[in-house]
Amino acid sequence: MFHTRNSSQHEAEFVLLDQLVEEDHLLRKIDQYIDFSFIVDKVKPYYSENKGRPSLDPLILFKMMFIGYLYGIRSERQLEKEIYYNMAYRWFLGLNINDPVPHHSTISWNRRTRFKDTTIFQDIFDEIVLQAINHDMVGGRVLFTDSTHLKANANKHKYTRKTIEQDTQNYINDLEEAIQEDRVAHGKKPLKVKEEVKTEKDIRQSTTDPESGYLYRENKPEGFFYLDHRTTDMKYNIITDAHVTPGNIHDSVPYLDRLDHQIARFGFQVEAVALDSGYLTTPICKGLSDRRIFGVISHRRFHPTRGLFEKWKFHYDSEHDHYICPNGKKLLYTTTDRKGYRFYKSDPKKCVSCPFLENCTRSKKHQKVISRHVWEEHKDKIRQNRLSASGKELYKKRKEKIERSFADSKQLHGLRYCRLRGKQNVSEQVLLTAACQNMKKIATHLAKLG
Repeated sequence: MFHTRNSSQHEAEFVLLDQLVEEDHLLRKIDQYIDFSFIVDKVKPYYSENKGRPSLDPLILFKMMFIGYLYGIRSERQLEKEIYYNMAYRWFLGLNINDPVPHHSTISWNRRTRFKDTTIFQDIFDEIVLQAINHDMVGGRVLFTDSTHLKANANKHKYTRKTIEQDTQNYINDLEEAIQEDRVAHGKKPLKVKEEVKTEKDIRQSTTDPESGYLYRENKPEGFFYLDHRTTDMKYNIITDAHVTPGNIHDSVPYLDRLDHQIARFGFQVEAVALDSGYLTTPICKGLSDRRIFGVISHRRFHPTRGLFEKWKFHYDSEHDHYICPNGKKLLYTTTDRKGYRFYKSDPKKCVSCPFLENCTRSKKHQKVISRHVWEEHKDKIRQNRLSASGKELYKKRKEKIERSFADSKQLHGLRYCRLRGKQNVSEQVLLTAACQNMKKIATHLAKLG
């Protein structure tokens, strides 16, 4: 039957805060299964022992930040309001109903001042990964890596033109040595050593966030972005690395360094990796071979000149070091250039009467030229891996693992946009988002086990 109730808004009532939090609440699981005690030891060097007023408990400070990233709360000001009203948040922080919520500026000040230019956020991320390892949730044998773009907090129309020096890649000395050895092996004179010439390039630099990079790629949005280069482990999809670069840095540039970082930091015995086509470069293929890692990298599609044979139709004979054209004729080695490419050329006298000439070359000399990198055999090996049964299965897993991790970050944890400006602040956002995703995964998994 119809019924109304008198308001009880101003009645006093005795309650336990613990009773107001559901038994299966995510924060209960995280509080039970994640050990946060390491935070005190990590941050202690950044506090004075005997000067100033007593600080906010570092555990409360960082737990506030974790709440913000766990629930995708977009600002510290909004976070303060959410904690004020939410009993589960108060319970997680150890605050009772009447305790004042720490002011949002406390988080801002600590981030901008106390923890500026420190490794505290990387340290926290690493410690959570180590806890996942201790719970046997990380195998360290099979890793998946990819990058995603994060829109910088910057207007793409506000920029200046700037000329910068391009960084020399780490592999350049090894490549130069391989080039000289290759020339000598083919009976050519070693190339004269040239003085290092700094190469320059023109870039657009944002006047709002100068550390961001202008992203201009096919099928990608255009503007100022950062890139989150992420690695996940196959076992439970735990994020094992999260590294930030400007949006104009190619995916392949930081890859091998970040792979080595994980091996050194966590003691991984990496046996296989799966990557998308952006990582299909000869230095990465060689780097994986040198590390004895089974690499599976997606095929990169090139668009040859319309009407001409694709390169794969020319068979490379590794034993005799020459190419065989579709008409059965040889393309012989001629030289190796400074960029590490060997050149193979056909005999124009034989090509002029070839029935496939129109589909082979447009050269007025009637000569076909094919280039091959001195490290090309490593790329060939990666291609064979991709076509194998285990390679196909591994690459299928890549899409299920790393893409899902990025989707969760953007849909559930607010990683679609950069909240703050500057690479260091974006790194904080990326690392703590990844750490919170790992916490959630660890806690829910252990809760199921009981």
